[in-house]
Amino acid sequence: MSDISLNAQRFKGRPASPGLVEGPIVLFRGREASPGRAPVHSPGASDWAELDAAMTRTAERLGALRGDARNAQAADILDFQVEVLSDPTLIESLARARTAGRLPADAWTSALAAEIAGLKASPDGYFRERASDLEDLHDRLLQQLAGASDPELALPERAIVLARDLAPSRFLEIPWGPGHGLALMDGSPTAHVAMLARARGLAVAVGLGAVPARHGSIALLDGAGGELILDPSPADRREAERRNAPAATATIAPGRPGLQSGLARTRDGTDIELLVNLNELADLDGLDPSAVDGIGLARTEFLFARLGLSDGRFPDETLQLDVYRRILDWAAGRRVVIRTLDAGGDKPVPGYTDGSESNPFLGLRGIRLSLARPGPFRTQLRALIRAAAIGPLDILIPMVTVPEELMSVRALIEAEAADLDRSGISRGQPRLGMMVEVPAAALTLDRFEVDFASIGSNDLAQYTMAAGRDEGAVSGLADICQPAVVALIDSAVAHARKRGLRLGLCGDAAGNAELIPLLLRHGLRSFSMPVRALGPVRQAIAAIDLGGGA
Repeated sequence: MSDISLNAQRFKGRPASPGLVEGPIVLFRGREASPGRAPVHSPGASDWAELDAAMTRTAERLGALRGDARNAQAADILDFQVEVLSDPTLIESLARARTAGRLPADAWTSALAAEIAGLKASPDGYFRERASDLEDLHDRLLQQLAGASDPELALPERAIVLARDLAPSRFLEIPWGPGHGLALMDGSPTAHVAMLARARGLAVAVGLGAVPARHGSIALLDGAGGELILDPSPADRREAERRNAPAATATIAPGRPGLQSGLARTRDGTDIELLVNLNELADLDGLDPSAVDGIGLARTEFLFARLGLSDGRFPDETLQLDVYRRILDWAAGRRVVIRTLDAGGDKPVPGYTDGSESNPFLGLRGIRLSLARPGPFRTQLRALIRAAAIGPLDILIPMVTVPEELMSVRALIEAEAADLDRSGISRGQPRLGMMVEVPAAALTLDRFEVDFASIGSNDLAQYTMAAGRDEGAVSGLADICQPAVVALIDSAVAHARKRGLRLGLCGDAAGNAELIPLLLRHGLRSFSMPVRALGPVRQAIAAIDLGGGA
C-alpha cells in the first residue's frame, strides 16, 4: 500500500504550541460581526433599556469566565473587557447618541469603531492585540442585544477547532480537553489566544491562510511544524510524530521514573540546575517540590494581577509578603528567584506606565520604570527583604542596561533593611541578580555588581535582531539560534565564568528540548522553564555528553 495520499492538502502556517492531533475538524465562527458592518438589529434594537440589560448580561458572563480563568493572562483580558463596559468615555458617548435619537446597536458599534481602529494602527503589538479583545466585546454585546445565547460547542475526541481567528473570551468558553487542537487561519504565535492555548497544553498552528475544510473532515494538526494537513498520508503522520516527539514526552513524563524527579544530569555526569517559572500560585498545584531545584522566575507582574495591579492598584506590603511566604513554604528551602515588577513594553499597567511612549519596548520598562516610580518599588523591595527571613530568596531585576541601575537598587535595599532593623522587624539578606535581556548587559556583564544573572532569551533575541517578539512577520529573525544572539550568550557566559557568577537562562528557549544541547555546549548550566517542559528537557539533558565540561 502506498504511503502517498493523492488527495492530501497541506496548509503551512507558523507553530504556536507543539503537539500532534489527528481527528475531525470542528468549524468555529470566531466573530459574528465586526465594527464597520451594519449590525444585526433585534426586535428590541430601538429600546435603550435593552442595551443597558445587554451590557449587564455581558459583564456578568465575562465575570463568570473571569472566575474560571486559569492564569493571569486570561484574567487580564477579561478584566480589560469588563472595565470597558463601565468606561466613563464610552458611557458618555452612548448617552449622547441616545439624546440624538440613534439606535442603540448603531451607537454601540460607532462608539467602539474608532477605538478599535486606533488600536489596530498602533505600532505596539500589545495594543493591536487589545483591538481583537474590543472586537470580541463588540460582537458579544450585539449577540446579547439580539437575544442570542452564548455559543455552546461540544468537542468530539481528538477534535481540531478551525477558525479564522478566535477571541480569548471565546477560547475560554470552549470545553477543551486532552488531545484537542486549535488551527487558526490568521493570528500569530504571540497573540493572547495562542498564549492561553499553550498554557492548556493544546497543539496550535496559526497563520494557515484560507483552509477550505468541511465540518467533520479528518485532518492532521502538526503543532511543532505549524501545519494542517487534510487527508494525511502515513508518511505525513510519521514526519509529524518525529517533530512532536518532545511534546509527546512531556505528556507522559509524570508517570515515568527519573524524568520528573531527582537531579538533572548529563550522560557524562555534569549536574544541571532545573527550575520552574511561576506566573500564578496555581502553577504549583500538583507539582512536587522535590521534582525541581526550585523556582527560577516568579513573575510578580502576573502574580499581582489578581491583587488589583491591572487596575493600577499596587498590593501593599502585607499582601505581597503573604504571596512570597506561600511560594517559599512550597519550595521548602529550595532556591526561589522573584523578579521585581516588569511593567512596560508589552505589559502596560494603567496609572503606572506611560501610555504616550511611541515605542514602549525602548522606553520606561522594567527597572527603568521602577526607579522612576520609587514608591511602589520600595514597597516591593521591603516585602522581599522581609520574606528572605522565611527561606532562601533571590531578587531578580528586569531590563538592566547599565551598572548604575543596580547601584541604585542596592542603595534602596540597604535603606529599607536599615529601616526594618530600626523597627525591630525580622528580615533576611536576599541575593541580588539581574536579567540579561539587552546586548549592553551581555557584552559588559563583568561590570555589574550582582550575585547572579539570568538570560531572558526572548528579549535578548528581540533587541539583538531588531525584530519585535510580538510581530509574526519577523518572528523568524527573533531566534536565539541566530549567530549574533549566540555570540552574546557566549559573551555573557565568559564574563560569568571570569567572575565566578551564577548564570542561567529563563526565557522560552529554556523549555525547548531541541535547544538544550546548543545551550549546554555554550556553557549554560541552569534553566528555568514552564512546568510542562520539565520532562522533555530532562531527557534532552540526560542524552548529551559534554565530555566532562564544566
